[in-house]
Amino acid sequence: MNGWILAATVELGGGGAAALWGVTTGPTARRVIAQNLTTSAVCPALLLLSQGYGRPSYVDLALLLALLGPVGTLVFARLLSDELERERSSAWGLTWTAAGLGAVVVVALCVATGPGRAMVKLLVIGALLIGGNVIAARALSGGFQGVRGG
Repeated sequence: MNGWILAATVELGGGGAAALWGVTTGPTARRVIAQNLTTSAVCPALLLLSQGYGRPSYVDLALLLALLGPVGTLVFARLLSDELERERSSAWGLTWTAAGLGAVVVVALCVATGPGRAMVKLLVIGALLIGGNVIAARALSGGFQGVRGG
């Protein structure tokens, strides 16, 4: 076991346990927020495992997850909007912590990878992961001013 795999294990253990607890307990709002956290926990772990095992295909999975995870959260937010409106919950501290963790992982992997096409792919994944989760968290915490569902 190398340091990359150890970091992925620690990250999955902490973030995965928190997400699993949130998804299985509590009101609907907390469950949807935990579902959003799952993307923030699994995507950086896939990037770390990719580096640890030397499997570039894991980076493609992380790219797919960074793209589709927040979209799934937005779909849940739209479908459950009435129930989420009554519960009105937010987790900005958790969102920014997960975004920071994603940024640290992406920067560390960019340093390890060096300049090139793989580095650009990592930066795109980082931007999708952080931006998508911040947008999804904003939608879960009350939406955007002036935007209403039809």
